[in-house]
Order: sequence, then C-alpha cells, then structure tokens
Amino acid sequence: MIPDSPFTLVLSGGGLKGLAHVGVLKALEERALVPSLVVGSSIGSLIGAAWAAGVPVQQMEARARLVRRKDVFQVARADVALRRLLAPSLYRREPLEALIASLVGNATFSDLKRRLLINTVDLHSGMQVMWGLPGLRSTKVADAVAASCALPGIFPPREINGRDYVDGAIIENLPVRMAASLGEGPILAVNVAAMSVRRSALETQGFAATYSRGIEIVMQTQIETQLRDWKGPPLVLVQPKVEHISMFAFDKTDELINAGYRATANTLDQLGTRLGGIARGMHPVRRLRVLVDEERCVGCGSCVVQAPQVFRLDAKGKAEVMTPVQSWSPIDGAYVLNCPTYAISVRPEDSAA
Repeated sequence: MIPDSPFTLVLSGGGLKGLAHVGVLKALEERALVPSLVVGSSIGSLIGAAWAAGVPVQQMEARARLVRRKDVFQVARADVALRRLLAPSLYRREPLEALIASLVGNATFSDLKRRLLINTVDLHSGMQVMWGLPGLRSTKVADAVAASCALPGIFPPREINGRDYVDGAIIENLPVRMAASLGEGPILAVNVAAMSVRRSALETQGFAATYSRGIEIVMQTQIETQLRDWKGPPLVLVQPKVEHISMFAFDKTDELINAGYRATANTLDQLGTRLGGIARGMHPVRRLRVLVDEERCVGCGSCVVQAPQVFRLDAKGKAEVMTPVQSWSPIDGAYVLNCPTYAISVRPEDSAA
C-alpha cells in the first residue's frame, strides 16, 4: 500500500466495544497509513479525538487497560431519587467527562494538527451536528466528545453554546455520509456495533442491559440500511469480531483491542493493493456458497421475502437456493442471521463441505 494515499477513517459507536478502535489505529500505524480525516461517533469520537490530539497509540492502549467501571459509570443517585422520571440520566456526567479531559485536554478543533469531525445530534431540533466543520472549530474538543458519548437515558445531554447535544449514533452510528461529502479518497469504516450473536436471558436483565441490547439492534439495522445501496466513494468496511461482548464490559479490553487489530490487518491484506487504488463500491467482497438444512427448515418463507433473487420455496414448502454462489459485501447475507430455525449457512465457494 502507498502510505501517502489520502483516505477517511470512520469510527462507529458501540459502548466499550469501541476500544477495538485502538487496535484499528495500531494496525494502520504499522502500515504507515495515516487518515487525512477521522470522523467519530460516541466512543469512536473519543478514540478519534485522542488520535487527533496527538496521543500515541501505545499510550491509548495502556490507558484503555486502566479504565474501570467507576471511571465511566457512577449512578446519579440524587437525581434518580429526588427527580425520579425527571432525572436526565441514569449515570452522572462527571466521571466520563474527567476521562475525556484526561485524553484530549482543553484543545479546540482549531488547535488540532489532524482533521477531526465529531458526530452529535441537537436534542431540541433533531438535527445532526458535526463539530469540526468550518464555523464549528472554536468549540472544545472535550465538549463535543462528551456530547457524542451522551447516549440518551444513560448520560445527560451536553450543553454547548446554550443548546443540548446527545450521541450522534441515534441518527448515524457509522457516519459515512458526511465522510463521503467532506473526506478525500476512499473510506475505511469500522463498525463495532454488529449484533449477530444471541444474548442469554442473564445478559439482558436490568435496565442498562436491556437498553444496550436494544441500542445494538437499532445501530446494526441502521448501518445495514444506509449501506445497502452505497453509491459513494470506495468504502472498506471493517467489522471486528466483538458481537459476543457486551457494550458495557470492562474486563475484555485486551480482547477488544486485539480484535480491532486483527480485523483491520486481515481486511487490508485481503485488498492486496494500495488503499487509494480500489474500485468504487464496498469492500472486501467474498464469494460464498449458500446452503439450506432441509431438516431445520420449517418453510416460514422469511428468506424468500428478504432475498427473492436467492431463495424460493420448493414443492415440499421448504427453502431452496436458486443461486448458491453469491458475491457478498460485508453487509450482505442478513437472511442467514434472520432465519428463525438457523437452517441457512454459508461456506467459502471452494469448500468441500
């Protein structure tokens, strides 16, 4: 790959799973690939802001290993007890804001030597606001990051210039549209919000767990919808294998960082060319063979509704694959996950299985 090829790095939200972004930066650094612009949502904005502020990746990695639950989540007991349903959030703002300040300091966007955009939403108007755009560069980076991490109900909105802002993930968790408009060259987008793994009953007990699982589902559905007919510049989608990890897990830091590193390194190796030389569309593309287990299939027809060009129901009322070999982008194949009896599977095209 040619190190000087300009590209935009987009970092999604996803709670603590976003620590995988540190591994992403590590893999890019090893290949001397430096983004010309970083766009971040939620924890992606925090990692992106630390990078833009000049924090070395090695230091980010060490700092991430020190973060404990109390450094982020402290229940707003007084607000919850006294104001009840009028309390702005379940958790206090101060611990998270102290963590943000320790990484990005008091710098404004104008002070940064690297281009950074932070994705938020104006709570009152519902408008997406990207801090770091011309006219929005005098704001403190820490304030914008705090707003981008303010997931409604979890953390209170962040007031900036008299208006309240919350997590931009509620509109666009993987803000590739803005990246396509403002960036240069291809887009390397990292999605840590995938939710293909089932959660046990224990993992969905309580408000925070139920809420976070709901947010995971919304985020992934939103991302799949916006990318399904991608018409923008070449887009490389990296999806670290972190689906099995909770959004609020503090004991998986090493696993998350390693997952981000491996996914990025493997994706870049698959491209087999310089990042700036890839064709339009979404990458990487794989050729896979779609299989149906007839014994598991109950003939519900869900796959036919979702992918009529791939499936039909045979004479016995079971799903039949019309075009077994498929070329998949990273977001294709939702019908595999959505089969209620897990009757659909895929294998590499040359697999003997």
